[in-house]
Amino acid sequence: MGDTGLTLRIDGALPPSAEAVAAVNELCDRVEDGAGGPVVLEVSGTPLPGWTEGLVVGLVGKWERALRRLERLPAVTVAVAAGEVGGIALDALLAADHRIAGASARLVPQSADGGVWPGMGLYRLARRGESAVIRRALLFGTAVEASEALAAGLLDELTDDAAGAVARIAGLTAALPGADLAVRRQLMLDALATGYEEALGAHLAACDRLLRRSADTRS
Repeated sequence: MGDTGLTLRIDGALPPSAEAVAAVNELCDRVEDGAGGPVVLEVSGTPLPGWTEGLVVGLVGKWERALRRLERLPAVTVAVAAGEVGGIALDALLAADHRIAGASARLVPQSADGGVWPGMGLYRLARRGESAVIRRALLFGTAVEASEALAAGLLDELTDDAAGAVARIAGLTAALPGADLAVRRQLMLDALATGYEEALGAHLAACDRLLRRSADTRS
């Protein structure tokens, strides 16, 4: 999708992995080396049962740092969601500048060990607002239908013509210097109350506690 080839498919059925981290970092390298945007993230899929088995918090931290790099790129990022979207696919969707989905899409907060995974996806969800839909997703892991996500600001548009929507966004940003876009994006994020770095340690600690508890249960 798009003319630049800056498209990355992210499968939410897979856990965070070294391969996923490398793919995001490689994409970021290309943008930072001067490739034009927009960056398109094609996201779909939800985690399979037992997805945290063998996962370590260090890898979760590497995945989060790759997403943070993606969030700071000097290019617009557009996520295109299809079907059920959870796990690392939902992480990437929430990290994008512009979020597109079809009417049948559903956002599914990932669960682990009977509860909602306490990763930075919760942080990104919370920064989108305080609607009842977002609170239910955060607290109970309730799936969010596409129309609800649009109303809550988790999605920017619903369309069956994702390619046309991406082309329109590319047209809107073609004349904007990437560095200026990155600065404005950062100013917008900084305007919110809690800084990312402050939140990251607490979220990683919560992930580590859950992973250790799951490992103890399996042993």
